[in-house]
Amino acid sequence: MNWNQIDNEEIINTIIETSKEKPVLIFKHSTRCSISSMALNRLTRSWNEEEMAIVSPYILDLISYRGISHKIAEVFDTHHQSPQILLIKDGKSIYDTSHMSISYSDLKSQLALM
Repeated sequence: MNWNQIDNEEIINTIIETSKEKPVLIFKHSTRCSISSMALNRLTRSWNEEEMAIVSPYILDLISYRGISHKIAEVFDTHHQSPQILLIKDGKSIYDTSHMSISYSDLKSQLALM
């Protein structure tokens, strides 16, 4: 899986613009949390590049970039959680979930609704 890194606030604008062409997945990952590591591992192991060519994946290390994590919550009008995924389309969060609710099959279902 080829994640795009979120390491500055300007990337949020890139995500918004990209989401006008194709959906964007944001994974907010706590590198100190075993649940976050497990959710990331489950998603990564299931990821199928061919199926998911329709989405642009981004990952945020929220321990290193906590301020960006809060900015994402503000911009996309979501509550901050960790781990958390957000699906962005046309500059808006159309789906978000966290912890053990993060699943590849649910993400695929959400993308199929678009």
